[in-house]
Amino acid sequence: MIAFASLTMNYGQKVLFEEASLNFDPGKRYGLVGANGVGKTTLLRLLSGEETPTSGVVSVPRDVRLGVLRQDHFHYEEESVLNVVLRGRPELWEALQEKEELLHTGKQDAETGHRLAELEGVIAEQDGYTAEPFASELLAGLGIGNAYHTGPMRALSGGFKLRVLLAQLLFRLPDVLMLDEPTNHLDIISIKWLENFLREQFQGTLIFISHDRQFLNAVATHIVDIDYQELRLYTGNYEQFLEAKLLNEEQKRKLIESQERKVAEMQAFVDRFRYKATKARQAQSRVKQMEKMEIPEIKRSSRIAPQLRFEQTRPSGKLVLKAKNLSKSFGDVSVLENVSLEIERGEKIALIGPNGIGKSTLLKLLLEKTAADAGQWEWGHEVSISYFAQDHHEQLQGAISAYEWLYQFAPQESVSFIRGMLGRVLLSGDEALKQAKSLSGGESARLLFARIMMEKRNVLVLDEPTNHLDLEGVEALADALERYPGTVLVVSHDRHFVRRIATHVLELTPEGARNFKGNYDEYLERFGDDYLSRDQGLSRTRESARSSTKPTSQADRRELRKQLTRMERELEKLEMRIADTEQEIEKLNTRFSETDFYQKTPGEKVRELEKYKSRLGKKLADDLQHWETASEKVEEARNLMEA
Repeated sequence: MIAFASLTMNYGQKVLFEEASLNFDPGKRYGLVGANGVGKTTLLRLLSGEETPTSGVVSVPRDVRLGVLRQDHFHYEEESVLNVVLRGRPELWEALQEKEELLHTGKQDAETGHRLAELEGVIAEQDGYTAEPFASELLAGLGIGNAYHTGPMRALSGGFKLRVLLAQLLFRLPDVLMLDEPTNHLDIISIKWLENFLREQFQGTLIFISHDRQFLNAVATHIVDIDYQELRLYTGNYEQFLEAKLLNEEQKRKLIESQERKVAEMQAFVDRFRYKATKARQAQSRVKQMEKMEIPEIKRSSRIAPQLRFEQTRPSGKLVLKAKNLSKSFGDVSVLENVSLEIERGEKIALIGPNGIGKSTLLKLLLEKTAADAGQWEWGHEVSISYFAQDHHEQLQGAISAYEWLYQFAPQESVSFIRGMLGRVLLSGDEALKQAKSLSGGESARLLFARIMMEKRNVLVLDEPTNHLDLEGVEALADALERYPGTVLVVSHDRHFVRRIATHVLELTPEGARNFKGNYDEYLERFGDDYLSRDQGLSRTRESARSSTKPTSQADRRELRKQLTRMERELEKLEMRIADTEQEIEKLNTRFSETDFYQKTPGEKVRELEKYKSRLGKKLADDLQHWETASEKVEEARNLMEA
């Protein structure tokens, strides 16, 4: 059992939580929830020993094996995918490697035989003879087909490398497994597989962060809520937690109202009879009672949802989009083939399918951001479109503030209007003056929603809009889209979100598009067994893509080579920046860990360094997110060059 007592964590003047105590019991699954920035990731880092609390004690027994997902994309580039997973059990891996080396020497002396026998014992103890099938099962469940298991890690995009590292962690079977947003790089099928694995096969303690409501409901046995600068434990899944928290807050409100009513009644009695001799003693008694009464303090919740409301200046015609036999290849790789679609006014279409199947490509094709190879499409009468790109940081470049960025799209509006719009997406006060390019993922997404609210178009095309939102943000977006009278075409892997808004489902598969007019539950009822059981992810999308034989012109190849060179240079710069930031954070950690650091360093300097470290951490998180997107683009371009 791991635990913490009287735990307080501050970053400069900001208090994340204070005097918190909690035990994590074996075999239970704890979901950490709370608004962005309240300290969920910090709590995981405290439990894993990566950070030191401001005060309090974190207790982890020595014999407990911790498993923490390390997002080290670069470490295993030349290693085979399967071997990376096997490295999850270091003792087994070392025994397998030593055994292979000894057998390779061909020695048959007594010493070698004795050592081989010892290694066989270690391998047997570590379930080494079923290790490879288990590792392959984990990889397949996370959407990486057998064709990639013996190939090098460098053949995978950043998102799939993260899946391999997750498989490595699951293979380790630690006593305590800590996961920070494990569903971020998974498609719906892989998320469902991970749910089942964590619920049915993993026997240890699970502590995880997720903004996927359905994942929380399916996996969590307990919820740890970080709010009001407190940590509070609830039994049950996320829906049960919401009910219990609402009940607690209602009871607290009624208690406060009751206490205030009693105080008011006693104060009225004192005011009336304080100077009346026959009642003076009773009045004084009530004064003493009021002095002893404690009315609970009402703290402000850190959970604040953006106020999203999408409107349209005028409706479109009844037929919004008609597309027929759309096809798109990149070199020899066929991404979309004969996709046909009709959208009517007011429909909410969820575009689903595994990663890499072409969902974003279809959106870009319809928006003429990339050219189709074949097929026709036409937007209907009076259609006007707002677009939310998956890589929305590309739209927020330049040394301008969030206020200036938004103002450029509505220069006719007043300062108070722009400020009010920013306030609705939780970018008020100094937050509105941050440089747009330095905003966090969640802040960037909300800023783009502010622009979409101002545009008042009648069609919204949204590519993974929930990726960086907290649970309150996802619910606010779903509410706004449900109320929106226009048409929505959205790509999302968040099943709860899709279930809330979809009236029409378009699934992209290697065999073509499946077009279903109905909501997500109706879709699963009809096609669920096929959808959730088919071969997944990398194997089926890439292998089916190879079936196309469309040639590439020399001009196309030269242009692709030029783009690839530019992207590789940008990626290299980004990797150097990430390495520099990690090195700077490590220097600060070393400095903080010096025994007499806090004694010899003035408090003002300590706070300054803590703020600097916090800024570095945010910068690192943003750069890693950019690296993820950039590396996938580079990998896609490399695959096209090799095709």
